[in-house]
Amino acid sequence: MKLLNPWELLLIVFVLVLIFGSKRLPQMGRSMGGAIKGFKDSVTDRVEKHDAEHDQEQEALQQAQQPAELPPPATPPAAQPQADPRERDTVV
Repeated sequence: MKLLNPWELLLIVFVLVLIFGSKRLPQMGRSMGGAIKGFKDSVTDRVEKHDAEHDQEQEALQQAQQPAELPPPATPPAAQPQADPRERDTVV
């Protein structure tokens, strides 16, 4: 691909100055730069949101695949040692 030589670039700049004026060109450059920056920001925000959603989906999937942890089984009341009836305090 052939690039523009310096004379062609000079001619393009001259025509732009004739059409828009020397005061208007910096304003147009700033507005174009702001538009490009806004476009890049929106694209990167969209990619970051997509990545965050993907990460959340992966975490949810991993949690769903892990078996649920069960609490330890409670000891039945009959298996618990009972005090000797003679050792109990009796209130009269």
